[in-house]
Formats: sequence, C-alpha cells, structure tokens
Amino acid sequence: MTETTGSTATPERGRPEEEPSELPSRRDRKRAAKKDRKGPFARLALFYRQIIAELRKVVWPTRNDLVTYTTVVIVFVVVIMAIVSGLDWGFSKLSFWVFG
Repeated sequence: MTETTGSTATPERGRPEEEPSELPSRRDRKRAAKKDRKGPFARLALFYRQIIAELRKVVWPTRNDLVTYTTVVIVFVVVIMAIVSGLDWGFSKLSFWVFG
C-alpha cells in the first residue's frame, strides 16, 4: 500500500499560496462585482465587437470549395434517401406477406 506524504495544501483552505486572512469577504466580492458591472448597451456593444472580431478569424471557403461541399452533401442525402426508401419498401412488402 502506498501513502502520500508531504501534501502542499493547507488544511484550512486547500491553497498553500494564500493566507486565509488575505481572502476578500463575500460582501467585498459582491461590491466588486457590482462596481465592475456595465450597462446593458455597453455589454451589447462589447458582444457585437467580439462577434466581429471572431468572424475576422474565420477562414471562409472559396467558391470551388463551396460547390464541392454542396455537391457532396446533396449526393450523400440522395444516397441515404434511396437506402431508407428501399428499406421502407422492403419492410412494407414483408409486413404484407406476414400479416396478409
């Protein structure tokens, strides 16, 4: 059986780097959260700025890629439709044969 010795965590908080007296109280954390809160229009503007920044990072497909991807999807859907239709037809014939 193995034992672990020399734990770095303190029994009070589980965080060896912080002293318990240095942690802010719950009331102080709530006040800080209220102080940092922005209005609804500022948050909305920030949201749209972040959307635009993310869309600038997107690598958009070329027209050739788009045509290729579209063709692959359409062919795949047609093949799956044919398989499902064939199974449906086969099961309906089987059920008519079994149940008359």
